[in-house]
Amino acid sequence: MSTYPVVDIPTLLQISPQGGIDGRSRRYEKYIGDMEGVYRDNAAWESAVGEHGADHLVYWVDDHRYQEGSGALITGTSTLLPGRYGDEFAMTRGHLHAIADRAELYYCLSGRGVMLLETLDGQSSAIELTPGQAVNVPGHWLHRSVNVGDEPFTTLFCYAADAGQDYAVIADAGGMKNLVVADGEGWMLRPNPDHTGYRAFDAD
Repeated sequence: MSTYPVVDIPTLLQISPQGGIDGRSRRYEKYIGDMEGVYRDNAAWESAVGEHGADHLVYWVDDHRYQEGSGALITGTSTLLPGRYGDEFAMTRGHLHAIADRAELYYCLSGRGVMLLETLDGQSSAIELTPGQAVNVPGHWLHRSVNVGDEPFTTLFCYAADAGQDYAVIADAGGMKNLVVADGEGWMLRPNPDHTGYRAFDAD
């Protein structure tokens, strides 16, 4: 008698353009107090903590994980609230996948943002996203979402369930190579003088 692997059944997910998934597996939230060391202007961050309180919500993620292991996918939404810390726009912590060759797709549902991308060997890119636009983040690229608008920036994402995240690689380098900063009514990239280069990393 033939045997077949047990798999989960197809699942309908209700996804809100403002962020959130009915039927999510989990939600995690980041508060302004969690963002110590993320912004270069630490005094501006401390001022925001003093004004809003450390438990002020700055972004949240809903995701749906239907299986574990190779071949499974995680689908989710990320919602990043607008804000400025000095001349830097509100952003997520950013990460490289722990299995570094795993790619990720981001599709903009609402708002206006930038996907800031870098590689360990010094390549850099910044792609602006508005509703209906998507960016494919190849493996081996660090990535961070930045809200350069006045409304919540919400993306739908999908990546391999075994990918994992390494958040420390950015912190250990003194931040990413480039900063996304205000430039009149828009944004621009500016070199981060605190960036020390990325540590060696096991890509597989």
